[in-house]
Amino acid sequence: MRTTPASAHIAAPASLIDSPQAAWRLLTTLGLVVLGNSSMYVVSVVLPAVQAEFGVGRADASLPYTLMMVCLGLGGLWTGRMADRHGLMPVLCVGAVAVCGGFVWAGLSGSIWVFGLAHGLMGLVGSSATFAPLMADTALWWNKRRGIAVAICASGNYIAGALWPPIVQHGIEAIGWRHTYVLMGLVCGAGMLLLALRMRQRAPLVLMDGAASAVPASSSPSAGGAALGAAASPATASASLVPLALDRSRPFGLRPVHAQLLLCVAGVACCVAMAMPQVHIVAYCTDLGFGAARGAEMLSLMLACGIVSRLVSGVICDRIGGVRTLLLGSALQGVGLMLFLPFDGLVPLYVISAMFGLFQGGIVPAYAIIIREYFAPQEAGARVGAVIMATLIGMALGGWMSGWIFDVTGSYHAAFINGMGWNLLNLSIMGWLYWRVRRQGATGGRMQPSAG
Repeated sequence: MRTTPASAHIAAPASLIDSPQAAWRLLTTLGLVVLGNSSMYVVSVVLPAVQAEFGVGRADASLPYTLMMVCLGLGGLWTGRMADRHGLMPVLCVGAVAVCGGFVWAGLSGSIWVFGLAHGLMGLVGSSATFAPLMADTALWWNKRRGIAVAICASGNYIAGALWPPIVQHGIEAIGWRHTYVLMGLVCGAGMLLLALRMRQRAPLVLMDGAASAVPASSSPSAGGAALGAAASPATASASLVPLALDRSRPFGLRPVHAQLLLCVAGVACCVAMAMPQVHIVAYCTDLGFGAARGAEMLSLMLACGIVSRLVSGVICDRIGGVRTLLLGSALQGVGLMLFLPFDGLVPLYVISAMFGLFQGGIVPAYAIIIREYFAPQEAGARVGAVIMATLIGMALGGWMSGWIFDVTGSYHAAFINGMGWNLLNLSIMGWLYWRVRRQGATGGRMQPSAG
C-alpha cells in the first residue's frame, strides 16, 4: 500500500458531509473560483488596447486567449492529480502565485508573444487549480445537496465573467491596461492565498493512510453516517438510478478507462455545440446588421442566464442524478441551437440567447457529479480534470470549426447544423450510458464482465 506523509492528509470525519462546515467551505470555494478564473474574461477586455499597443492583427491579439484555454485544459489534469495526492491547499497556493505572476508578467510584457505566454502560465497552473480540483472536492463534501453544491462552485466561473470585465474596463480608462493587470495580479493572488489557508482539511471520503479508499457502496449506511453508505446515490429520489451495490471498479459496467474515454468524447461533443453561439454570437449579429454591441449584450445575457441554469440544474441533479441531468441539458441545448436557424430578428435573438444560456449552463457541472457517482472518490480530481480538459478542447475546436465553416460557406447556417450534429453525438453517448445504468439497476448493480 502506498503511503504519504500524514501532514498531507488531514482527513475530515464523515459527519462533516452536508454540514455547516461544508457550507463555509463551499463559500470559500466560490471565492477561489471567482478570483482564479478572472483572467479568462479580462483578456478579452484588454484585447483592443493590447492590439493597438503591440501593432498586431486581430488574430494575433486573440492568441493569448486561445493559449490560455488550451493550457487551462491541460493544467486541469495535473492540478487534479496533485490535489488527489497532496490535498487542495498546496495546489491552490501554487495557483495563487501563478495567477499573481502571470498578471504581473503580462502587465510588463514587451510583445504579444510574451503577453500570450503569461496567459498560458495563468491557465496552466493558476486557473486550472481553481476549477476542476475544486469541483471534484466539492462533490466529496456533499451528499444530499451535492448537485446544487457543485453548481454553486461552477457558477463562480460565470460570476467572474460578470464581475471582472466592467472593473477592468474602468481600470483601463483610469490607469491603463498595464497598471490594471499588475493590480489584478496582486489582488487575485493575495486573495487566493488567504482563501487557500481555509482549505487544509481533506475531504471526508479521503482517508488518513493515503490509500484514500472509500467505504464500499454496498456497505451499511448506518456506519459513519448515511453519506458514506449512500455514496452511490446522490439523493433519495435518484437512488433507483445508481444501484446501491455499485461496483466502482467498473463504472457503467465498463473498464474505468473506457468509461472515462466515453465521458471525454461526450465532453468534447457537447462543447463543440456550445461554442457555436458563445464564440460567434457577436460576429453573427454583426453580419445580420445589428452591430457588435447588440451581440455583446446577447453574450452577457447568455452568461447571466448560465448562472441561473447551473443553480437550477444542481437542484434537478439532486433529484434525478448526474446522467439524466446531463441528458436533459444536452437535449435542451440541441433545441436552442435549432431555434437559431429559423429566427434571426433582433428580439428573437435576445430571447433565444437567454434560452440557450438557461439550457446549457448545467451541462459541464453534471460531469463532475457523474464522476462522483460512478468512479472511486480518491480519483475524482484527476478524472474531473480530464473531462474538464475535454470540454475546453471542445470549446476551442467548436469556435475554430464554426469560423472555418463560415469561411467556406459564407454563412453561419451550416455552422449551426454542425453544432447540432455534435450535440447529437453527445446525446447518443450519454443515452447509451443511461441505458447501461438502467440495465445495471435491473441486475442488482452488477453486469457481466464481457459488457466492458
